[in-house]
Amino acid sequence: MDAASINNPGVVPKQHSSGGKQILLGISKRGNRYIRTLLIHGARSVLRHCTDKADKLSLWLQALISRRGFNKAAVALANKNARILWAMANNHKDYKAFA
Repeated sequence: MDAASINNPGVVPKQHSSGGKQILLGISKRGNRYIRTLLIHGARSVLRHCTDKADKLSLWLQALISRRGFNKAAVALANKNARILWAMANNHKDYKAFA
């Protein structure tokens, strides 16, 4: 995936910050439908396998599923992954997993 395909509206992370408070907005439906679909499907796959894990991301996802439900958790994870992909493409960096 190149930076041009990630920089479509709807995949680019939206942010509205003021007074030191950071507000991150979600994924819109304006962007590339195929990329958004891939992000959601990938997130659903991760959510199906996070129940028996104890790493930081899996614990966050388990709590999110119990609070908000499976589909909203999938969109939240897709949004998080979109932000990671956007930062990687924008900064020309490789992915570095958490220790």
